[in-house]
Amino acid sequence: MQTTEHKTFAKPDETREFPHGRAEIPLRWSLSLARAWFNLVALLRKETAMSKPKGEVRVVVTKDGPYLVTGGVPLAKQTIVADREGGSEEWKEGEALEAKESYALCRCGHSSTKPFCDGTHKKVGFVGTETASREPYEKQAQVMEGPAMALTDAEALCAFARFCDPNGKVWNQVADTDDAKVRKLFVRQVNNCPSGRLVAWDRESGKPIEHPLPVSIGLIEDPQEGVSGPLWLRGGIPVVSADGHAYQVRNRVTLCRCGASKNKPFCDGSHASIGFRA
Repeated sequence: MQTTEHKTFAKPDETREFPHGRAEIPLRWSLSLARAWFNLVALLRKETAMSKPKGEVRVVVTKDGPYLVTGGVPLAKQTIVADREGGSEEWKEGEALEAKESYALCRCGHSSTKPFCDGTHKKVGFVGTETASREPYEKQAQVMEGPAMALTDAEALCAFARFCDPNGKVWNQVADTDDAKVRKLFVRQVNNCPSGRLVAWDRESGKPIEHPLPVSIGLIEDPQEGVSGPLWLRGGIPVVSADGHAYQVRNRVTLCRCGASKNKPFCDGSHASIGFRA
Protein backbone atom coordinates (compact mmCIF):
# COMPACT_ATOMS: atom_id res chain seq x y z
CA MET A 1 0.00 0.00 0.00
CA GLN A 2 1.34 3.39 -0.98
CA THR A 3 1.47 6.21 1.49
CA THR A 4 1.02 9.91 0.87
CA GLU A 5 4.72 10.40 1.58
CA HIS A 6 5.73 8.80 -1.71
CA LYS A 7 5.00 9.98 -5.26
CA THR A 8 4.56 7.19 -7.77
CA PHE A 9 3.10 7.02 -11.26
CA ALA A 10 0.74 4.24 -12.15
CA LYS A 11 0.72 2.47 -15.48
CA PRO A 12 -2.40 2.89 -17.64
CA ASP A 13 -4.04 -0.25 -16.33
CA GLU A 14 -3.05 0.28 -12.74
CA THR A 15 -5.08 2.12 -10.12
CA ARG A 16 -4.11 5.06 -7.97
CA GLU A 17 -5.09 4.86 -4.31
CA PHE A 18 -6.11 8.06 -2.57
CA PRO A 19 -5.53 8.64 1.14
CA HIS A 20 -8.23 8.78 3.77
CA GLY A 21 -10.13 5.87 2.37
CA ARG A 22 -11.24 7.44 -0.95
CA ALA A 23 -11.92 5.18 -3.90
CA GLU A 24 -9.25 4.07 -6.30
CA ILE A 25 -9.61 5.47 -9.86
CA PRO A 26 -7.86 4.07 -12.94
CA LEU A 27 -5.30 6.54 -14.29
CA ARG A 28 -6.83 6.40 -17.75
CA TRP A 29 -10.06 7.70 -16.17
CA SER A 30 -8.10 10.51 -14.51
CA LEU A 31 -6.61 11.48 -17.87
CA SER A 32 -10.03 11.41 -19.50
CA LEU A 33 -11.48 13.60 -16.77
CA ALA A 34 -8.59 16.02 -17.14
CA ARG A 35 -9.10 16.24 -20.90
CA ALA A 36 -12.82 16.77 -20.42
CA TRP A 37 -12.11 19.53 -17.92
CA PHE A 38 -9.70 21.34 -20.22
CA ASN A 39 -12.17 21.00 -23.14
CA LEU A 40 -14.91 22.47 -20.96
CA VAL A 41 -12.72 25.40 -19.93
CA ALA A 42 -11.82 26.05 -23.57
CA LEU A 43 -15.49 25.94 -24.58
CA LEU A 44 -16.48 28.34 -21.82
CA ARG A 45 -13.74 30.76 -22.84
CA LYS A 46 -14.90 30.59 -26.47
CA GLU A 47 -18.54 31.16 -25.53
CA THR A 48 -17.55 34.05 -23.29
CA ALA A 49 -15.61 35.67 -26.11
CA MET A 50 -18.52 35.19 -28.52
CA SER A 51 -20.98 36.65 -26.04
CA LYS A 52 -19.04 39.87 -25.64
CA PRO A 53 -20.97 42.65 -27.35
CA LYS A 54 -19.60 43.78 -30.70
CA GLY A 55 -19.21 47.39 -31.64
CA GLU A 56 -22.30 49.38 -32.47
CA VAL A 57 -23.88 48.29 -35.75
CA ARG A 58 -24.12 51.30 -38.06
CA VAL A 59 -22.96 52.86 -41.30
CA VAL A 60 -21.37 56.31 -41.19
CA VAL A 61 -21.12 58.40 -44.35
CA THR A 62 -17.79 60.20 -44.47
CA LYS A 63 -17.32 63.57 -46.18
CA ASP A 64 -16.42 62.88 -49.83
CA GLY A 65 -15.20 59.46 -48.72
CA PRO A 66 -16.34 55.91 -48.06
CA TYR A 67 -18.99 54.39 -45.85
CA LEU A 68 -17.56 53.28 -42.51
CA VAL A 69 -19.29 50.10 -41.33
CA THR A 70 -19.00 48.94 -37.72
CA GLY A 71 -20.44 46.05 -35.75
CA GLY A 72 -19.14 43.15 -37.85
CA VAL A 73 -22.02 43.38 -40.34
CA PRO A 74 -22.06 40.37 -42.74
CA LEU A 75 -21.48 41.17 -46.40
CA ALA A 76 -22.63 39.08 -49.39
CA LYS A 77 -23.56 39.38 -53.05
CA GLN A 78 -27.31 39.62 -53.77
CA THR A 79 -28.30 38.91 -57.38
CA ILE A 80 -31.62 39.80 -59.03
CA VAL A 81 -33.05 36.69 -60.70
CA ALA A 82 -35.35 37.35 -63.67
CA ASP A 83 -38.40 35.38 -64.78
CA ARG A 84 -38.96 34.13 -68.35
CA GLU A 85 -40.23 37.53 -69.43
CA GLY A 86 -37.21 39.29 -67.98
CA GLY A 87 -39.02 40.70 -64.97
CA SER A 88 -37.39 40.72 -61.55
CA GLU A 89 -38.60 37.57 -59.76
CA GLU A 90 -36.46 36.82 -56.71
CA TRP A 91 -33.17 37.34 -54.93
CA LYS A 92 -30.27 34.89 -54.96
CA GLU A 93 -27.67 35.24 -52.23
CA GLY A 94 -24.07 34.52 -53.14
CA GLU A 95 -21.10 33.62 -51.02
CA ALA A 96 -20.33 35.86 -48.10
CA LEU A 97 -17.27 38.11 -48.24
CA GLU A 98 -14.90 38.20 -45.33
CA ALA A 99 -16.03 41.11 -43.19
CA LYS A 100 -14.09 42.39 -40.22
CA GLU A 101 -15.46 44.12 -37.14
CA SER A 102 -15.21 47.38 -39.07
CA TYR A 103 -14.53 48.13 -42.71
CA ALA A 104 -14.82 50.89 -45.31
CA LEU A 105 -16.99 50.46 -48.42
CA CYS A 106 -16.34 52.38 -51.63
CA ARG A 107 -18.75 55.24 -52.30
CA CYS A 108 -17.12 56.92 -55.30
CA GLY A 109 -17.36 53.90 -57.61
CA HIS A 110 -13.68 53.96 -58.64
CA SER A 111 -11.94 51.73 -56.09
CA SER A 112 -9.84 48.92 -57.56
CA THR A 113 -10.69 46.77 -54.53
CA LYS A 114 -14.50 47.05 -54.65
CA PRO A 115 -16.60 46.76 -52.60
CA PHE A 116 -13.93 48.07 -50.24
CA CYS A 117 -12.38 51.53 -50.35
CA ASP A 118 -8.77 51.89 -51.50
CA GLY A 119 -8.51 55.67 -51.19
CA THR A 120 -9.18 56.40 -54.88
CA HIS A 121 -11.87 58.94 -53.94
CA LYS A 122 -9.05 61.35 -53.05
CA LYS A 123 -7.33 60.91 -56.40
CA VAL A 124 -10.49 61.42 -58.47
CA GLY A 125 -11.74 64.34 -56.40
CA PHE A 126 -15.00 62.63 -55.51
CA VAL A 127 -17.72 64.96 -54.27
CA GLY A 128 -20.16 63.02 -52.13
CA THR A 129 -22.39 65.79 -50.86
CA GLU A 130 -25.55 64.35 -49.31
CA THR A 131 -28.69 65.74 -50.94
CA ALA A 132 -31.35 63.25 -49.81
CA SER A 133 -34.37 64.39 -47.82
CA ARG A 134 -34.08 63.95 -44.08
CA GLU A 135 -37.83 63.75 -43.60
CA PRO A 136 -39.22 60.42 -42.34
CA TYR A 137 -40.34 58.02 -45.05
CA GLU A 138 -44.00 58.51 -44.23
CA LYS A 139 -43.76 62.23 -45.04
CA GLN A 140 -42.02 61.57 -48.36
CA ALA A 141 -44.37 58.87 -49.59
CA GLN A 142 -47.64 59.04 -51.50
CA VAL A 143 -50.46 56.73 -50.42
CA MET A 144 -52.58 54.47 -52.60
CA GLU A 145 -55.42 52.63 -50.88
CA GLY A 146 -57.01 49.36 -51.87
CA PRO A 147 -59.82 47.31 -50.33
CA ALA A 148 -57.57 45.27 -48.00
CA MET A 149 -54.18 46.87 -48.29
CA ALA A 150 -52.53 50.20 -48.98
CA LEU A 151 -49.32 51.08 -50.77
CA THR A 152 -46.93 53.90 -49.91
CA ASP A 153 -44.44 55.05 -52.52
CA ALA A 154 -41.46 57.39 -52.07
CA GLU A 155 -40.32 57.59 -55.68
CA ALA A 156 -37.08 59.44 -54.91
CA LEU A 157 -35.76 56.26 -53.27
CA CYS A 158 -36.16 54.06 -56.36
CA ALA A 159 -33.11 51.83 -56.92
CA PHE A 160 -34.34 50.43 -60.27
CA ALA A 161 -34.59 46.83 -59.09
CA ARG A 162 -37.96 46.47 -60.92
CA PHE A 163 -39.66 44.00 -58.57
CA CYS A 164 -42.67 46.33 -58.79
CA ASP A 165 -43.32 45.60 -62.49
CA PRO A 166 -44.34 41.91 -62.92
CA ASN A 167 -47.93 40.67 -62.66
CA GLY A 168 -49.49 43.93 -63.73
CA LYS A 169 -47.43 46.25 -61.50
CA VAL A 170 -47.97 46.78 -57.77
CA TRP A 171 -49.72 50.13 -58.29
CA ASN A 172 -52.52 48.26 -60.08
CA GLN A 173 -52.45 45.23 -57.79
CA VAL A 174 -53.28 47.29 -54.70
CA ALA A 175 -56.80 47.89 -56.04
CA ASP A 176 -57.41 44.12 -56.07
CA THR A 177 -55.94 43.19 -52.70
CA ASP A 178 -59.26 41.71 -51.58
CA ASP A 179 -58.25 38.80 -53.82
CA ALA A 180 -55.97 36.48 -51.80
CA LYS A 181 -53.85 35.51 -54.81
CA VAL A 182 -53.26 39.12 -55.83
CA ARG A 183 -52.59 40.11 -52.23
CA LYS A 184 -49.87 37.45 -51.91
CA LEU A 185 -48.13 38.64 -55.08
CA PHE A 186 -48.47 42.25 -53.98
CA VAL A 187 -46.86 41.70 -50.57
CA ARG A 188 -44.02 39.58 -52.01
CA GLN A 189 -43.16 42.05 -54.77
CA VAL A 190 -43.29 45.08 -52.48
CA ASN A 191 -41.05 43.39 -49.91
CA ASN A 192 -38.53 42.47 -52.61
CA CYS A 193 -38.04 46.19 -53.30
CA PRO A 194 -34.55 46.62 -51.79
CA SER A 195 -34.65 50.40 -51.34
CA GLY A 196 -37.80 50.54 -49.23
CA ARG A 197 -39.36 52.90 -51.78
CA LEU A 198 -42.49 50.76 -51.57
CA VAL A 199 -44.22 49.59 -48.39
CA ALA A 200 -47.34 47.43 -48.08
CA TRP A 201 -49.80 48.27 -45.30
CA ASP A 202 -52.58 46.19 -43.79
CA ARG A 203 -55.57 48.51 -43.67
CA GLU A 204 -57.32 46.70 -40.82
CA SER A 205 -54.38 46.90 -38.41
CA GLY A 206 -52.83 50.03 -39.90
CA LYS A 207 -49.40 48.40 -39.72
CA PRO A 208 -46.79 47.87 -42.44
CA ILE A 209 -46.13 44.33 -43.59
CA GLU A 210 -42.36 43.94 -43.52
CA HIS A 211 -40.69 40.58 -44.02
CA PRO A 212 -37.92 40.11 -41.44
CA LEU A 213 -34.43 40.51 -42.86
CA PRO A 214 -31.11 39.59 -41.24
CA VAL A 215 -28.80 42.42 -40.27
CA SER A 216 -26.51 42.38 -43.29
CA ILE A 217 -25.31 44.29 -46.33
CA GLY A 218 -25.97 43.01 -49.84
CA LEU A 219 -23.91 43.87 -52.91
CA ILE A 220 -26.59 44.01 -55.60
CA GLU A 221 -25.89 42.54 -59.03
CA ASP A 222 -28.36 42.98 -61.90
CA PRO A 223 -27.50 40.57 -64.77
CA GLN A 224 -30.64 41.48 -66.71
CA GLU A 225 -29.38 45.06 -67.06
CA GLY A 226 -25.72 44.05 -67.10
CA VAL A 227 -24.84 46.32 -64.17
CA SER A 228 -23.89 46.27 -60.52
CA GLY A 229 -26.37 47.90 -58.19
CA PRO A 230 -26.24 49.66 -54.83
CA LEU A 231 -25.44 48.53 -51.31
CA TRP A 232 -28.52 46.91 -49.80
CA LEU A 233 -28.72 47.58 -46.05
CA ARG A 234 -31.03 45.03 -44.45
CA GLY A 235 -32.53 44.48 -41.04
CA GLY A 236 -32.59 48.03 -39.71
CA ILE A 237 -28.97 49.20 -39.93
CA PRO A 238 -28.64 52.83 -38.75
CA VAL A 239 -27.13 55.28 -41.24
CA VAL A 240 -25.43 58.45 -40.01
CA SER A 241 -24.59 61.37 -42.30
CA ALA A 242 -21.21 63.06 -42.56
CA ASP A 243 -22.50 65.90 -40.37
CA GLY A 244 -23.84 63.55 -37.70
CA HIS A 245 -27.52 63.40 -38.69
CA ALA A 246 -29.16 60.03 -38.01
CA TYR A 247 -31.37 59.02 -40.91
CA GLN A 248 -34.58 57.14 -40.16
CA VAL A 249 -33.79 53.49 -39.39
CA ARG A 250 -35.60 51.20 -41.81
CA ASN A 251 -35.75 47.50 -42.66
CA ARG A 252 -34.72 48.11 -46.30
CA VAL A 253 -32.39 50.82 -47.56
CA THR A 254 -30.09 51.12 -50.59
CA LEU A 255 -26.97 53.30 -50.58
CA CYS A 256 -25.25 54.54 -53.73
CA ARG A 257 -21.92 52.90 -54.55
CA CYS A 258 -21.48 54.06 -58.16
CA GLY A 259 -20.92 57.68 -57.11
CA ALA A 260 -23.48 59.08 -59.56
CA SER A 261 -26.69 59.27 -57.50
CA LYS A 262 -28.33 62.66 -57.25
CA ASN A 263 -29.98 61.55 -54.01
CA LYS A 264 -26.86 60.70 -51.98
CA PRO A 265 -26.28 58.81 -49.85
CA PHE A 266 -29.23 56.80 -51.21
CA CYS A 267 -29.38 55.12 -54.59
CA ASP A 268 -31.51 56.71 -57.33
CA GLY A 269 -30.91 54.11 -60.05
CA SER A 270 -28.06 56.02 -61.71
CA HIS A 271 -25.90 52.87 -61.75
CA ALA A 272 -28.07 51.58 -64.60
CA SER A 273 -27.77 54.73 -66.71
CA ILE A 274 -23.98 54.91 -66.38
CA GLY A 275 -23.43 51.14 -66.78
CA PHE A 276 -21.68 50.74 -63.42
CA ARG A 277 -19.75 47.52 -62.89
CA ALA A 278 -18.17 46.55 -59.58
